[in-house]
Amino acid sequence: MELSLLLSGLADQFQAAGIESARADAEILTADILGLSRGELAVQAITGFQVSPNDLERIKDLAAKRAERVPLQHLTGKAYFRNLELSVGPGVFVPRPETEGVAQLGIDALKRAVATQIAETPAIAVDLGTGSGAIALAMATEVPQAKVFAVELSPEAMLWTTKNFAKYGAPVGAELRQGDLAVAFEDLNGKVSVVVSNPPYIPDAMVPIYPEVHLHDPALALYGGDDGLDLIRKVSKTAQRLLVPGGTLVIEHADIQSPAVVQLLLADGWNHVQPHQDFNQRFRSVSAVR
Repeated sequence: MELSLLLSGLADQFQAAGIESARADAEILTADILGLSRGELAVQAITGFQVSPNDLERIKDLAAKRAERVPLQHLTGKAYFRNLELSVGPGVFVPRPETEGVAQLGIDALKRAVATQIAETPAIAVDLGTGSGAIALAMATEVPQAKVFAVELSPEAMLWTTKNFAKYGAPVGAELRQGDLAVAFEDLNGKVSVVVSNPPYIPDAMVPIYPEVHLHDPALALYGGDDGLDLIRKVSKTAQRLLVPGGTLVIEHADIQSPAVVQLLLADGWNHVQPHQDFNQRFRSVSAVR
């Protein structure tokens, strides 16, 4: 089958299934099976490239699953986050593009900490509830002079997190632990320069509108109590325990939660509490200083 016709058909199939990124998903899925980049795929699509029967069968099988709203990342086994290609699948939260801005806030704070740190003592960063390891590994690979720690509670998620830390974390000395973020890292009390977290923040009674989320993302990574702020409260307390005076906290939250998170942190005694917008100009994170 001609590649250009295949891509058009897949895009129509995905669009009919309600997938907003229909054309992009068609290209990513097809490129993955053919072992091409999207740029290479685009070139082949205008040269009359013919997809082999075996590849066509594999593509159509995965496309049917995507049309049933199985996450694209579960089908390819990959999620891209900043400069990372992370292994993901059932049981782990798929990192979102919006979280790249949260990671940037943490990276910027960590770079400032490195610049003012005593040479013999590396600056320390912690990612609370790391999921796939996206934020922690972005910090570890982009600020290799620092020491980065991460904690994840879910055994199912840890299957994927461990792979990602073996790939990206081991070369730079990043450390992964399994446990509850509320009690993690007692050995680091008062020693950490930056704490970053993308905790569960959806209220228990609220069902996410996208099937990819409410059917396939793990509930442990989504729901945060009656008002969605239970884990954010725990992150605030843990960060106060871990951070040095002047250390930075960065928390992701839902866009409607920004005023509540700001007030929560102020009530907990944080300084310089500041909301931040994502690339859609929605307030999706807050930073604060110990």
